[in-house]
Amino acid sequence: MEQKNNVIRENMGRATGRVCEEFSYGYYYYGICTFGGMLSAGTTHLLTTPLDVLKVNMQFVCLGKSTQVYWHVNWIIYSIERTRPFFPLERTFVFFLGSASAQVFADVALCPFEAVKVRVQTQPHFAKGLSDGFPKVYKTEGLAGFYRGLVPLWGRNLPFSVIMFSTFEHSVDLMYQKIIQKRKEDCPRVQQLGVTCLAGYAAGAVGTVISNPADNIVASLYNRKAENVLQAVKKIGFPNLFTRSLPVRIIIVGPVVTLQWFFYDAVKVLNGLPTSGGLRQCVEEANLSA
Repeated sequence: MEQKNNVIRENMGRATGRVCEEFSYGYYYYGICTFGGMLSAGTTHLLTTPLDVLKVNMQFVCLGKSTQVYWHVNWIIYSIERTRPFFPLERTFVFFLGSASAQVFADVALCPFEAVKVRVQTQPHFAKGLSDGFPKVYKTEGLAGFYRGLVPLWGRNLPFSVIMFSTFEHSVDLMYQKIIQKRKEDCPRVQQLGVTCLAGYAAGAVGTVISNPADNIVASLYNRKAENVLQAVKKIGFPNLFTRSLPVRIIIVGPVVTLQWFFYDAVKVLNGLPTSGGLRQCVEEANLSA
């Protein structure tokens, strides 16, 4: 019995070592992950700024402002915020805890930027950007004005992060096991990047549906359409929480998350690192060989 347990532990060690060999690069690996996260998030959100403006204004029927002033705002916010989940994200339960805890701290840093961004997008003549938006919010609402939507922001980003990354991981496993029917290591890098893109789109779409109610609440609180979460739910209407701006969010988030994963894994591949995902298959191989 003891011999069998030793064999199982040895095989599990081989599987984990094969999948996690990227960690042997040390700080270099974390640096590449950070750079890849910043590049992927900043670039994709910069490109989709007009759609983000449309989405927020659909939540408040306040169309007419130019998208010109929002480009740098979106790039700064999401470049910083998205370095968080693209640190090594392997896997499932540990990943759930890691992504959730990282998101909590990231949202504390993100919240003031989000507060200014939403006001600039929806309130005519409020401010031109971050430089004049920050002083105006502080002058009129104090420090509390920057964190009015923190709890709903957690309510939006925490489920989105956990569901999005979990869906990505399981989608990668599903495609290699059921569709391609090969180990990731046996597939060419181009095919691996294709799997990354498909899994990324699925992850973005599922995460968007889950987080849509909280997204509407966040926008309502920041624009003082409601003083608290319950009042926001009452004014928006419970069914509308799930449907308002959802099509536009899916149009935005699906391609954005796809491109983020593509850029992120492309950066890793160009630096000699493996693409993301694929632990489950290796663990199952270890169990079978045991």
